[in-house]
Amino acid sequence: MSSKVIEHPAYEKLRPVTDFASVILCKNPGAMELDGTNTWVLRAPGHDECVIVDPGPKGHPKHLKKLAAQGKVALTLITHHHFDHTGAIKKFRALTDSPVRAVRDKHTKGADTLSDGEVIEAAGLRITVLATPGHTDDSVSFLVEHGDQKAVVTGDTILGRGTTVIDPRGGTLADYMRSLDTLIELGSGVTLLPAHGPDHPDLLPVVQFYKQHREERIAQVRAALDKLGVSAEEAKPMKVVKKVYADVDKKLWPAARMSVKAQLTYLREVG
Repeated sequence: MSSKVIEHPAYEKLRPVTDFASVILCKNPGAMELDGTNTWVLRAPGHDECVIVDPGPKGHPKHLKKLAAQGKVALTLITHHHFDHTGAIKKFRALTDSPVRAVRDKHTKGADTLSDGEVIEAAGLRITVLATPGHTDDSVSFLVEHGDQKAVVTGDTILGRGTTVIDPRGGTLADYMRSLDTLIELGSGVTLLPAHGPDHPDLLPVVQFYKQHREERIAQVRAALDKLGVSAEEAKPMKVVKKVYADVDKKLWPAARMSVKAQLTYLREVG
């Protein structure tokens, strides 16, 4: 008898997605985290060691114990610095003694920081580091290959549901648009493994939708500026939010304001 298929969301359960990628969903749902943070467990079939991507936030010991129970952790990778991805690093490292690699020194432990284009061989897999800044300035994605199968762990650059906020404390929309092009260049047939929300069998249509959505939002911001009679330099972000995001739940307006700030910066740069 075949085992029951586990569907997203499934908290604290190992849910296989491909032959070499499984996920454990942390129970930290929220407006920005959607159902919670996906921690990815990567290993080639039959391989004893695994690679963990984004151990998750602080305060979830059950999640960490479940991760540590997956076998020897050869390496822990970090997609970006936000706390719901990095908060558990210290405790997870204490449980597994795994080296941790990230773009920032602060989150790198017992190893070197990550470099764009670097190829990592671990757990029987080939993992290529792709710089995909925009959501944050340190955001990276990981192209994972096993034989002729490919998947990409996108962190918060591409989500399984909804769209991504540009964090103006380091992320820029210009960088983000270039990162979308980087992911589009991977082509079709690459499984999407996001940090939040469900996975998808093909990254390409999702990332194409993301790019189209951003282009539409930029056009809407331009139109809002015209109606308000102000330039991108003069505009108040929340006034633009009220025009462009009128159909969005007001609880999400603070996040929308962050995106508008990034859009205004983009328009000031490109004209």
